[in-house]
Amino acid sequence: MSNRSSDWLKQAEADLRHSRHALESEDYEWCCFAAQQAAEKGVKALFLKHSMDGWGHTISALLGSLSIDLGVDKSLLNCAKTLDKHYIPTRYPNGFDSGAPTDFYTKQEGEDAIDCAKVIIEFCRHQIYGS
Repeated sequence: MSNRSSDWLKQAEADLRHSRHALESEDYEWCCFAAQQAAEKGVKALFLKHSMDGWGHTISALLGSLSIDLGVDKSLLNCAKTLDKHYIPTRYPNGFDSGAPTDFYTKQEGEDAIDCAKVIIEFCRHQIYGS
């Protein structure tokens, strides 16, 4: 079976680009969701690099479940936890008592999500390629 970590990392970077476009379009909920997806795919690329399967969508749990010591620090886990919160409520109106997700997300949250996704993807890229 071939190692597809580079494909997953490439898609993570594409999702991060999409997140930036959503930010520019003021679609902040989609910006946050795309950033979460970008980071998740980056972490799953790291799993594949080590011939492991990463299941689920909780980035902090995925990072915590890596059985190898990669030097995942608290700031990286905090970014993962920030992004974990954007997996469901960014897309579903029943994530809030009333209103649609588009009513609740802000530019600042989008910028923070992009920053966190970028940090996680850079960490994964470094672990995969060594640079």
